[in-house]
Amino acid sequence: MKIKLIFLLIFNLFIFSNSHSDEKFDLGKDIFLNVANCGACHSLKDAGTVANVGPNLNDIKPDIGRVINSVTNGIGVMPSFLGILSEKEINSVAYYVSESSMN
Repeated sequence: MKIKLIFLLIFNLFIFSNSHSDEKFDLGKDIFLNVANCGACHSLKDAGTVANVGPNLNDIKPDIGRVINSVTNGIGVMPSFLGILSEKEINSVAYYVSESSMN
């Protein structure tokens, strides 16, 4: 009985852990690292990037709306990615940044 309980606890921890294995998160991470090359300017622990041009995303923990606005319209020295990234890509990278910066 104890073995079943331990197995159930481990299974629940694995299933309900704060892992990000959904498609939108993965697409957003790929866009952050490879397509838009956000890591050249932004530090983000989950992405393994360390940069000092733009704000450290781990520190500011932007919500998804703030990221969508910044990526779409640009802000400061950051250019707009409207017309470079699709709406799906903008939403995915915003989701990735907002979710991963909260951890």
